[in-house]
Amino acid sequence: MQDARRLELEEMIARIALGDRDSFEALYDATSAKLHAVCLSVLKDRPEAEETLQEVYIKIWQNATRYASNGLSPMTWLITIARNRAIDRLRARSSRPATAPTDAAAVLPSGEPSPEAATIRAQEWEMLDECLAQLADQQAGAVRAVYLEGVTYADLAEREGKPVNTVRSWLRRSLLRLKDCVTR
Repeated sequence: MQDARRLELEEMIARIALGDRDSFEALYDATSAKLHAVCLSVLKDRPEAEETLQEVYIKIWQNATRYASNGLSPMTWLITIARNRAIDRLRARSSRPATAPTDAAAVLPSGEPSPEAATIRAQEWEMLDECLAQLADQQAGAVRAVYLEGVTYADLAEREGKPVNTVRSWLRRSLLRLKDCVTR
């Protein structure tokens, strides 16, 4: 049962790495209670733990491509992110100045990604395109349709004239090949 759970979480993270919002929602539903408990145990403040939890899921979304399946539980990776973010917030809390700055614009972060983050994201997309090019056209198209365009398995199966389980098998094998390609 543990192996099935581990594989399910790894598959969700792999799909999140490809930008799949449904998998992100499923991962949130499956793990948010545990990660909230981690944040709360470090911060001892429920509202701050809830805010930190949201930051944790933003980090998970942004860093899903960095997750390396190595046989260990993906929960370890998720808990580490939550714990580290909560500790960072705890440290920031203790180093805050006693008075708040008067210029609110000075403390608001920019909504734009940093040049470094934009470069990394462009490189990640380029690597994904290269890895998708290594798949057969039909499988690459299926991955793009389901994980980048949001097409459902049933719609893809109907479009391809194949059973849903065949399409799922294509996608599973394709995701495994993509994972191998990306980790090289």
